[in-house]
Amino acid sequence: MLFFRGLPVITLALSKGRIYDQTAPLLDAAGVTARDDPATSRKLILATTRPDVRLIIVRAADVPTYVQYGAADLGVAGKDTLDEHGGQGLYQPIDLQIARCRLVVAVPEGFDYQRAVRQGARLRVATKYARTAREHFAAKGVHVDLIKLYGSMELAPLTGLADAIVDLVDTGNTLRANRLKAVEEIAPVSARLIVNQAALRVKRAAIQPLLDAFARAVS
Repeated sequence: MLFFRGLPVITLALSKGRIYDQTAPLLDAAGVTARDDPATSRKLILATTRPDVRLIIVRAADVPTYVQYGAADLGVAGKDTLDEHGGQGLYQPIDLQIARCRLVVAVPEGFDYQRAVRQGARLRVATKYARTAREHFAAKGVHVDLIKLYGSMELAPLTGLADAIVDLVDTGNTLRANRLKAVEEIAPVSARLIVNQAALRVKRAAIQPLLDAFARAVS
């Protein structure tokens, strides 16, 4: 455990991009401001205006893992990432109500998804959310072959790789530009503040004020 002048150092895991940008004002409200801009700095561990709080910059999909295993005490991750991870060992006290979007099933325009489902067709579905997609279609009794992709999902139906995709949608402009349409919403998505349960027990005196500050900033 790291200490600064007798106080335990709190480590918060964040990912670059939209989540970091929308989390920054909440951090400011909690009195925590990074001393370097992660968009331009090559540093992966950032000092803040509070010497007892530091930020680590990791890939979005890795945030829950860093928090789960105690390499970070807290983190900010999308509900989609948490569902795919499984959330083991994580406390999710606050919906930060940022980075909002939807996880949907989308198909090419003209594809009769409802008919395919009714007739029990076996669908090929491209997604990076394999666990979530598998559970969703299993609950509906729909047989699917999942194709794991990490790049532009919209390309999969256009090239015949898949019949449908499961992906995040914000405005829907990218779907429309590629002649795709959302046919089913799996879940609304927003970013959550997550906490390592062991860290909360050991460092509660240091962590709880941060949780309270986040809660006030969101409300």
